Amino acid sequence: MTNEQWNKLLAILAGEVFEPMPVGFIIDSPWLPGWAGMSTLDYYCSEEKWLAANLKAVREFPDVLFLTGFWSEFGMCTEPSAFGARCRWARDELPFAEKIVKAIADLAGIEKPNPRTDGLLPFMIRRLELQRSRIEEAGHSIRFAVSRGPLNIATFLMGTTEFLMAIRTDPEETRRFLTLITDFIVDWLRYQKKCIPTIEGIFILDDIVGFLGEQDFRAAALPYLKQIFGCLDVPVRFFHNDAQGLVTAKFLDEIGVNLFNFSFEHSMAQMRERTGPNVTLLGNIPPRDVLAQGTPEDVANSVRSVMGAIEDRSHILLSCGGGLPPNVPSENLEAFLRTVRQP
Repeated sequence: MTNEQWNKLLAILAGEVFEPMPVGFIIDSPWLPGWAGMSTLDYYCSEEKWLAANLKAVREFPDVLFLTGFWSEFGMCTEPSAFGARCRWARDELPFAEKIVKAIADLAGIEKPNPRTDGLLPFMIRRLELQRSRIEEAGHSIRFAVSRGPLNIATFLMGTTEFLMAIRTDPEETRRFLTLITDFIVDWLRYQKKCIPTIEGIFILDDIVGFLGEQDFRAAALPYLKQIFGCLDVPVRFFHNDAQGLVTAKFLDEIGVNLFNFSFEHSMAQMRERTGPNVTLLGNIPPRDVLAQGTPEDVANSVRSVMGAIEDRSHILLSCGGGLPPNVPSENLEAFLRTVRQP
Protein backbone atom coordinates (compact mmCIF):
# COMPACT_ATOMS: atom_id res chain seq x y z
CA MET A 1 0.00 0.00 0.00
CA THR A 2 1.05 3.56 -0.61
CA ASN A 3 1.06 5.97 2.33
CA GLU A 4 -2.02 7.62 0.85
CA GLN A 5 -3.85 4.29 0.64
CA TRP A 6 -2.84 3.33 4.17
CA ASN A 7 -4.07 6.63 5.56
CA LYS A 8 -7.32 6.19 3.65
CA LEU A 9 -7.77 2.73 5.17
CA LEU A 10 -7.23 4.17 8.64
CA ALA A 11 -9.78 6.88 7.91
CA ILE A 12 -12.32 4.28 6.75
CA LEU A 13 -11.79 2.32 9.96
CA ALA A 14 -12.36 5.54 11.91
CA GLY A 15 -15.74 6.00 10.18
CA GLU A 16 -14.91 8.61 7.55
CA VAL A 17 -17.17 8.45 4.48
CA PHE A 18 -15.65 8.75 1.00
CA GLU A 19 -17.25 9.55 -2.33
CA PRO A 20 -17.04 7.45 -4.41
CA MET A 21 -17.17 4.58 -1.97
CA PRO A 22 -13.79 2.91 -1.41
CA VAL A 23 -13.02 -0.48 -2.98
CA GLY A 24 -10.68 -3.15 -1.68
CA PHE A 25 -9.85 -6.73 -2.64
CA ILE A 26 -7.89 -9.53 -1.00
CA ILE A 27 -5.41 -10.79 -3.59
CA ASP A 28 -3.00 -13.71 -3.41
CA SER A 29 -2.02 -16.86 -5.29
CA PRO A 30 -5.51 -18.09 -6.26
CA TRP A 31 -5.90 -15.05 -8.54
CA LEU A 32 -2.62 -13.26 -9.17
CA PRO A 33 -0.55 -15.81 -11.15
CA GLY A 34 -3.18 -16.69 -13.75
CA TRP A 35 -4.26 -13.07 -14.15
CA ALA A 36 -0.63 -11.98 -14.60
CA GLY A 37 0.07 -14.69 -17.19
CA MET A 38 2.30 -17.08 -15.23
CA SER A 39 1.98 -20.49 -13.63
CA THR A 40 1.13 -20.83 -9.97
CA LEU A 41 4.38 -22.71 -9.39
CA ASP A 42 6.45 -19.96 -11.02
CA TYR A 43 4.69 -17.40 -8.82
CA TYR A 44 5.82 -19.30 -5.73
CA CYS A 45 9.31 -20.15 -6.96
CA SER A 46 10.43 -16.89 -8.55
CA GLU A 47 10.81 -13.70 -6.53
CA GLU A 48 10.91 -11.76 -9.79
CA LYS A 49 7.62 -13.18 -11.03
CA TRP A 50 5.98 -12.77 -7.61
CA LEU A 51 7.02 -9.12 -7.53
CA ALA A 52 6.01 -8.54 -11.17
CA ALA A 53 2.50 -9.92 -10.58
CA ASN A 54 1.95 -7.74 -7.52
CA LEU A 55 3.32 -4.63 -9.23
CA LYS A 56 1.09 -5.27 -12.25
CA ALA A 57 -1.99 -5.35 -10.00
CA VAL A 58 -1.24 -2.13 -8.11
CA ARG A 59 -0.30 -0.28 -11.31
CA GLU A 60 -3.34 -1.37 -13.35
CA PHE A 61 -5.78 -0.65 -10.51
CA PRO A 62 -4.27 2.22 -8.52
CA ASP A 63 -7.61 3.18 -6.95
CA VAL A 64 -8.11 -0.23 -5.32
CA LEU A 65 -6.91 -0.99 -1.80
CA PHE A 66 -5.30 -4.38 -2.38
CA LEU A 67 -5.13 -6.37 0.84
CA THR A 68 -2.71 -7.19 2.13
CA GLY A 69 -0.63 -5.99 -0.78
CA PHE A 70 2.62 -7.80 -1.67
CA TRP A 71 1.53 -10.79 0.38
CA SER A 72 4.38 -13.26 0.65
CA GLU A 73 2.80 -16.71 0.90
CA PHE A 74 2.82 -20.28 -0.34
CA GLY A 75 -0.90 -20.89 -0.30
CA MET A 76 -2.36 -23.17 2.35
CA CYS A 77 1.03 -24.84 2.81
CA THR A 78 2.54 -21.80 4.50
CA GLU A 79 1.94 -22.45 8.21
CA PRO A 80 1.36 -26.26 8.09
CA SER A 81 4.82 -26.66 6.53
CA ALA A 82 6.38 -25.36 9.75
CA PHE A 83 4.75 -28.23 11.67
CA GLY A 84 6.22 -30.78 9.26
CA ALA A 85 3.30 -31.31 6.90
CA ARG A 86 4.27 -32.75 3.51
CA CYS A 87 3.35 -30.24 0.82
CA ARG A 88 2.27 -31.28 -2.66
CA TRP A 89 2.81 -28.90 -5.57
CA ALA A 90 1.40 -28.65 -9.09
CA ARG A 91 2.18 -26.27 -11.93
CA ASP A 92 -1.17 -24.52 -12.16
CA GLU A 93 -3.01 -25.56 -9.02
CA LEU A 94 -2.82 -24.45 -5.42
CA PRO A 95 -0.59 -26.58 -3.20
CA PHE A 96 -1.95 -29.00 -0.63
CA ALA A 97 -0.63 -29.84 2.85
CA GLU A 98 -1.13 -33.41 3.99
CA LYS A 99 -2.29 -33.97 7.57
CA ILE A 100 0.20 -35.25 10.13
CA VAL A 101 -2.21 -36.26 12.91
CA LYS A 102 -3.64 -39.75 12.46
CA ALA A 103 -5.02 -40.17 15.99
CA ILE A 104 -5.63 -37.99 19.06
CA ALA A 105 -2.57 -39.51 20.72
CA ASP A 106 -0.39 -37.96 18.01
CA LEU A 107 -1.14 -34.47 19.35
CA ALA A 108 1.16 -35.04 22.30
CA GLY A 109 4.16 -35.33 19.98
CA ILE A 110 3.64 -32.04 18.12
CA GLU A 111 6.10 -29.30 19.04
CA LYS A 112 5.71 -25.57 18.54
CA PRO A 113 7.56 -24.50 15.37
CA ASN A 114 10.17 -21.75 15.28
CA PRO A 115 9.19 -19.22 12.58
CA ARG A 116 12.83 -18.22 12.17
CA THR A 117 13.86 -21.65 10.96
CA ASP A 118 10.95 -23.97 10.22
CA GLY A 119 9.11 -24.92 7.05
CA LEU A 120 8.49 -22.27 4.42
CA LEU A 121 8.39 -19.38 6.88
CA PRO A 122 12.03 -18.27 6.47
CA PHE A 123 11.50 -18.18 2.69
CA MET A 124 8.42 -15.98 3.12
CA ILE A 125 10.31 -13.49 5.25
CA ARG A 126 13.43 -13.51 3.11
CA ARG A 127 11.39 -12.80 -0.02
CA LEU A 128 10.03 -9.67 1.64
CA GLU A 129 13.43 -8.61 2.92
CA LEU A 130 15.06 -9.05 -0.50
CA GLN A 131 12.29 -7.24 -2.38
CA ARG A 132 11.43 -4.59 0.20
CA SER A 133 13.55 -1.85 -1.38
CA ARG A 134 11.95 -2.40 -4.80
CA ILE A 135 8.47 -2.39 -3.28
CA GLU A 136 9.24 0.88 -1.55
CA GLU A 137 10.80 2.36 -4.69
CA ALA A 138 7.42 1.69 -6.35
CA GLY A 139 5.78 3.82 -3.66
CA HIS A 140 4.40 1.02 -1.50
CA SER A 141 5.14 -0.44 1.92
CA ILE A 142 4.63 -3.84 3.51
CA ARG A 143 1.85 -3.22 6.01
CA PHE A 144 0.53 -6.54 7.33
CA ALA A 145 1.71 -9.50 9.34
CA VAL A 146 -0.33 -12.45 8.06
CA SER A 147 -1.22 -15.92 9.27
CA ARG A 148 -3.90 -18.54 8.93
CA GLY A 149 -5.89 -18.81 12.13
CA PRO A 150 -5.62 -21.52 14.79
CA LEU A 151 -8.60 -23.61 13.72
CA ASN A 152 -7.59 -23.38 10.06
CA ILE A 153 -4.10 -24.65 10.83
CA ALA A 154 -5.47 -27.36 13.13
CA THR A 155 -7.71 -28.76 10.39
CA PHE A 156 -4.85 -28.92 7.90
CA LEU A 157 -2.76 -30.85 10.39
CA MET A 158 -5.55 -33.09 11.62
CA GLY A 159 -8.36 -33.12 9.05
CA THR A 160 -11.48 -30.97 9.19
CA THR A 161 -13.98 -33.62 10.25
CA GLU A 162 -11.57 -35.14 12.75
CA PHE A 163 -10.77 -31.80 14.37
CA LEU A 164 -14.38 -30.64 14.60
CA MET A 165 -15.37 -33.93 16.21
CA ALA A 166 -12.44 -33.71 18.64
CA ILE A 167 -13.69 -30.36 19.95
CA ARG A 168 -16.52 -32.34 21.55
CA THR A 169 -15.00 -35.79 22.07
CA ASP A 170 -11.53 -34.75 23.29
CA PRO A 171 -11.83 -31.19 24.59
CA GLU A 172 -8.71 -31.18 26.80
CA GLU A 173 -6.41 -32.44 24.05
CA THR A 174 -8.01 -30.02 21.60
CA ARG A 175 -7.46 -27.06 23.92
CA ARG A 176 -3.79 -27.98 24.37
CA PHE A 177 -3.43 -28.28 20.58
CA LEU A 178 -5.07 -24.89 19.97
CA THR A 179 -2.95 -23.28 22.67
CA LEU A 180 0.23 -24.55 21.02
CA ILE A 181 -0.90 -23.35 17.58
CA THR A 182 -1.96 -19.97 18.97
CA ASP A 183 1.38 -19.46 20.71
CA PHE A 184 3.07 -20.29 17.41
CA ILE A 185 0.91 -17.76 15.52
CA VAL A 186 1.79 -15.06 18.06
CA ASP A 187 5.50 -15.82 17.60
CA TRP A 188 5.04 -15.78 13.82
CA LEU A 189 3.24 -12.42 13.74
CA ARG A 190 5.74 -10.80 16.09
CA TYR A 191 8.64 -12.12 14.05
CA GLN A 192 7.18 -10.63 10.86
CA LYS A 193 6.86 -7.27 12.61
CA LYS A 194 10.43 -7.50 13.90
CA CYS A 195 11.79 -8.22 10.41
CA ILE A 196 9.63 -5.64 8.60
CA PRO A 197 9.14 -2.57 10.83
CA THR A 198 6.67 -0.96 8.40
CA ILE A 199 4.08 -3.58 9.42
CA GLU A 200 1.17 -1.90 11.24
CA GLY A 201 -1.62 -4.41 10.69
CA ILE A 202 -2.59 -8.02 11.45
CA PHE A 203 -4.45 -10.19 8.94
CA ILE A 204 -5.82 -13.56 10.09
CA LEU A 205 -7.71 -16.01 7.87
CA ASP A 206 -9.83 -18.72 9.46
CA ASP A 207 -12.90 -20.14 7.73
CA ILE A 208 -13.28 -23.02 10.19
CA VAL A 209 -14.75 -20.71 12.86
CA GLY A 210 -17.77 -20.50 10.56
CA PHE A 211 -18.53 -24.17 11.24
CA LEU A 212 -18.98 -23.64 14.99
CA GLY A 213 -22.10 -22.91 16.95
CA GLU A 214 -21.91 -20.32 19.72
CA GLN A 215 -21.05 -22.79 22.50
CA ASP A 216 -18.15 -24.27 20.56
CA PHE A 217 -17.03 -20.86 19.33
CA ARG A 218 -16.73 -19.59 22.90
CA ALA A 219 -14.64 -22.62 23.88
CA ALA A 220 -12.56 -23.34 20.79
CA ALA A 221 -12.14 -19.99 19.04
CA LEU A 222 -12.81 -16.92 21.18
CA PRO A 223 -9.90 -17.07 23.66
CA TYR A 224 -7.37 -17.95 20.98
CA LEU A 225 -8.45 -15.23 18.56
CA LYS A 226 -8.37 -12.66 21.38
CA GLN A 227 -4.80 -13.64 22.17
CA ILE A 228 -3.76 -13.43 18.53
CA PHE A 229 -5.35 -10.08 17.75
CA GLY A 230 -3.96 -8.63 20.98
CA CYS A 231 -0.37 -9.69 20.40
CA LEU A 232 0.67 -6.58 18.49
CA ASP A 233 -0.25 -2.96 19.14
CA VAL A 234 -1.36 -2.08 15.61
CA PRO A 235 -4.24 0.04 14.26
CA VAL A 236 -5.57 -2.49 11.70
CA ARG A 237 -6.84 -5.86 12.90
CA PHE A 238 -8.28 -7.66 9.89
CA PHE A 239 -10.15 -10.98 9.97
CA HIS A 240 -11.30 -13.10 7.02
CA ASN A 241 -13.99 -15.75 7.40
CA ASP A 242 -16.05 -16.38 4.28
CA ALA A 243 -17.83 -19.42 5.70
CA GLN A 244 -20.90 -18.83 7.87
CA GLY A 245 -20.14 -15.72 9.88
CA LEU A 246 -23.16 -14.80 11.98
CA VAL A 247 -21.85 -16.42 15.16
CA THR A 248 -18.37 -14.96 14.68
CA ALA A 249 -19.67 -11.48 13.93
CA LYS A 250 -21.16 -10.80 17.36
CA PHE A 251 -17.76 -11.42 19.02
CA LEU A 252 -15.55 -9.34 16.71
CA ASP A 253 -15.52 -6.26 18.95
CA GLU A 254 -14.54 -8.39 21.94
CA ILE A 255 -11.81 -10.11 19.93
CA GLY A 256 -10.43 -6.77 18.80
CA VAL A 257 -11.18 -7.05 15.08
CA ASN A 258 -11.93 -3.78 13.27
CA LEU A 259 -12.03 -5.00 9.64
CA PHE A 260 -14.04 -8.07 8.62
CA ASN A 261 -14.34 -9.92 5.30
CA PHE A 262 -17.26 -12.34 5.29
CA SER A 263 -19.41 -14.58 3.11
CA PHE A 264 -21.51 -13.05 0.34
CA GLU A 265 -24.38 -15.15 1.68
CA HIS A 266 -24.78 -12.62 4.49
CA SER A 267 -26.04 -9.14 3.64
CA MET A 268 -24.33 -5.97 4.79
CA ALA A 269 -27.38 -5.24 6.96
CA GLN A 270 -27.16 -8.66 8.66
CA MET A 271 -23.49 -8.15 9.37
CA ARG A 272 -23.90 -4.61 10.63
CA GLU A 273 -26.61 -5.76 13.03
CA ARG A 274 -24.33 -8.50 14.39
CA THR A 275 -21.01 -6.63 14.49
CA GLY A 276 -22.22 -3.28 15.78
CA PRO A 277 -21.12 0.08 14.41
CA ASN A 278 -17.35 -0.07 14.97
CA VAL A 279 -16.28 -2.95 12.72
CA THR A 280 -15.57 -2.02 9.09
CA LEU A 281 -17.15 -4.47 6.65
CA LEU A 282 -15.33 -5.64 3.52
CA GLY A 283 -17.75 -7.08 0.94
CA ASN A 284 -19.98 -8.21 -0.53
CA ILE A 285 -20.77 -9.44 -4.06
CA PRO A 286 -20.39 -13.16 -4.89
CA PRO A 287 -16.73 -13.80 -5.75
CA ARG A 288 -16.98 -16.89 -7.95
CA ASP A 289 -20.44 -16.85 -9.53
CA VAL A 290 -20.46 -13.11 -10.30
CA LEU A 291 -16.98 -11.58 -10.15
CA ALA A 292 -15.18 -14.51 -11.80
CA GLN A 293 -17.86 -16.19 -13.93
CA GLY A 294 -20.28 -13.34 -14.59
CA THR A 295 -20.28 -10.70 -17.32
CA PRO A 296 -19.33 -7.08 -16.66
CA GLU A 297 -23.06 -6.35 -16.65
CA ASP A 298 -23.61 -9.02 -14.00
CA VAL A 299 -20.91 -7.44 -11.87
CA ALA A 300 -22.40 -3.98 -12.29
CA ASN A 301 -25.86 -5.19 -11.31
CA SER A 302 -24.53 -6.96 -8.24
CA VAL A 303 -22.54 -3.92 -7.12
CA ARG A 304 -25.57 -1.66 -7.57
CA SER A 305 -27.68 -4.08 -5.52
CA VAL A 306 -25.17 -4.08 -2.65
CA MET A 307 -24.73 -0.30 -2.71
CA GLY A 308 -28.47 0.32 -2.91
CA ALA A 309 -29.08 -1.62 0.28
CA ILE A 310 -26.50 0.29 2.35
CA GLU A 311 -28.10 2.96 4.52
CA ASP A 312 -25.00 4.13 6.38
CA ARG A 313 -21.88 4.24 4.21
CA SER A 314 -19.44 4.62 7.10
CA HIS A 315 -17.24 1.65 7.98
CA ILE A 316 -17.78 0.08 4.54
CA LEU A 317 -15.15 -1.09 2.04
CA LEU A 318 -16.77 -2.51 -1.08
CA SER A 319 -15.41 -5.85 -2.25
CA CYS A 320 -16.48 -9.44 -2.80
CA GLY A 321 -17.38 -11.96 -0.11
CA GLY A 322 -13.91 -13.53 0.10
CA GLY A 323 -10.60 -13.14 -1.67
CA LEU A 324 -10.39 -12.73 -5.43
CA PRO A 325 -10.91 -16.25 -6.83
CA PRO A 326 -9.16 -17.66 -9.91
CA ASN A 327 -10.06 -16.32 -13.35
CA VAL A 328 -11.45 -12.92 -12.41
CA PRO A 329 -10.85 -10.88 -15.59
CA SER A 330 -9.72 -7.27 -15.61
CA GLU A 331 -12.95 -6.35 -17.40
CA ASN A 332 -14.99 -7.41 -14.38
CA LEU A 333 -12.81 -5.47 -11.97
CA GLU A 334 -13.14 -2.43 -14.22
CA ALA A 335 -16.93 -2.89 -14.27
CA PHE A 336 -16.93 -3.01 -10.48
CA LEU A 337 -14.96 0.24 -10.21
CA ARG A 338 -16.96 1.98 -12.97
CA THR A 339 -20.23 1.17 -11.22
CA VAL A 340 -18.97 2.49 -7.90
CA ARG A 341 -17.92 5.77 -9.54
CA GLN A 342 -21.28 6.37 -11.21
CA PRO A 343 -23.33 9.11 -9.54
